[in-house]
Amino acid sequence: MKLKTADLTGPALRAAVALAQGWTPDDGSYGYIRWTTPDHNTLSYCYCPDIDWSQGGPIIERERIELFPHLEVWGARRFSRDYIKGPTPLIAAMRCFVASKLGDEVDIPEELCL
Repeated sequence: MKLKTADLTGPALRAAVALAQGWTPDDGSYGYIRWTTPDHNTLSYCYCPDIDWSQGGPIIERERIELFPHLEVWGARRFSRDYIKGPTPLIAAMRCFVASKLGDEVDIPEELCL
């Protein structure tokens, strides 16, 4: 399903951030990223970089995303690219990250948007 990056929210935004990082979904456990440790244990946790600073913050820092207040919303930009707005700093930053990696429209499998 084609979605405008500037409008992404919730599970669709989370999936887009994961896809922008090169991650692939594993066994249909959407909303969770499954990891396998070196000793073959499988770990999973809820991936919510749009609401969890411990997940979104490192992306902002690594990608050098600039955040700034803009009227009643937040703006974010990366490398002086046109800024993207969002209702919170994390949503604006994650939309900016996705736009910088995947463009202004993203194709996300419908099952990842639920």
